[in-house]
Amino acid sequence: MKERNRWVILVASIVMNLCIGSAYAWSVFQKPLISMFGWTTAQASLAFTLNLSLVPFAMIVAGRIQDSKGPKVVTLVGGIIFGLGIFLAGRIGSLSGLYLTYGVLGGIGIGTVYACTVGNTIKWFPDKRGLAGGLTAAGFGMGAVVFAPLAVTLIAGSGVLGTFSILGILFGIVIVVSSFFMAAPAAGWKPEGWTPKSGAAQGSEDKTSTEMLKTPRFYILWAMYTIGCISGLMIVGHASPIAQEQIGLSPEVAAAVVSFLGIANSSGRVFWGFISDRIGRYNAFAAMFVVSAVCLIILNLASGLALFIVGICGVAMSFGGYMGIMPSITADNFGAKYIGINYGVMFTAFGLAAFIGPRLAAVVKESSGGAYGPAFVITSVMSIAGILLALYVKRSLKKAQA
Repeated sequence: MKERNRWVILVASIVMNLCIGSAYAWSVFQKPLISMFGWTTAQASLAFTLNLSLVPFAMIVAGRIQDSKGPKVVTLVGGIIFGLGIFLAGRIGSLSGLYLTYGVLGGIGIGTVYACTVGNTIKWFPDKRGLAGGLTAAGFGMGAVVFAPLAVTLIAGSGVLGTFSILGILFGIVIVVSSFFMAAPAAGWKPEGWTPKSGAAQGSEDKTSTEMLKTPRFYILWAMYTIGCISGLMIVGHASPIAQEQIGLSPEVAAAVVSFLGIANSSGRVFWGFISDRIGRYNAFAAMFVVSAVCLIILNLASGLALFIVGICGVAMSFGGYMGIMPSITADNFGAKYIGINYGVMFTAFGLAAFIGPRLAAVVKESSGGAYGPAFVITSVMSIAGILLALYVKRSLKKAQA
């Protein structure tokens, strides 16, 4: 395969991630479903929780298959599963039906596709891992920005169930067609004229997931990833009520302001991925933790709209950066050969953070009499710990290469 085709593969991966990233637009569907069926918010939102919680496990399975069979078949099957899950959500008549279709099938489909789009792209861009990983991750982050307005329009004309059916067909077709552009590079392939830097982590020996789990560095990186995602997912999950209760915005204005989150999240994946290729992964990771810690303190002090936007966008950009850079860090440390399954294992940090982050804010608010401030302080301290971990890994790598 000619080198230029790697850019076609990158574009196909971004398109597929835009489709599966529509999961972040769940809130658009939740209220119409509640109105139609009379479910509680907790009952309906469990479908979204199921969807996200199954992603890391699907990634591990799909990553293992991709590492041996290649990405084309895996993304094709993942597209069929995801499209079918969303389509069948348009045929539900019960809560269990929603859980099975949108929750289980949707989550399995997302994890199957995402494992290949991220893992395969890293293999094709050893010279630009940060940028390529950031772009593919940005596709996922932009899913809600692209499809939420479309879904709102469709719901107004076709109802929420009809919208599920339409989008399910659309997603299935787009992902299946895009899968035919996917291919894995030959073993040992590298861009013409590019040579790995002497002693760089990018020259790391390929390790299986079992071998990776035996290294202390994996657990340090996993902890860094968890810390970064906790603060990001806390803000993503509570931005609207924070805006209303702390800043005094109306629900409509709060919703408009929160739309900045998706843009900041996606742009952070590209920006920090690009920066990490130039200043190093761990310098970039430490810088993201600094930005996140400062912006969390800003949120704690914010009483006006301007500071609030700065705070949430800073945290969201850093969160996007963690998501964009970590696939590259995984490949840098444990090789690109088994990146599919290895990143799936690393991504379990996201699953844990998805449980801790939003729950932390809810518990702290309840115990503090309605204030989110203590949660911002707690996560800012965690970000400081993340800075120390990033600098420790950087120092240990320098010693190993000396």
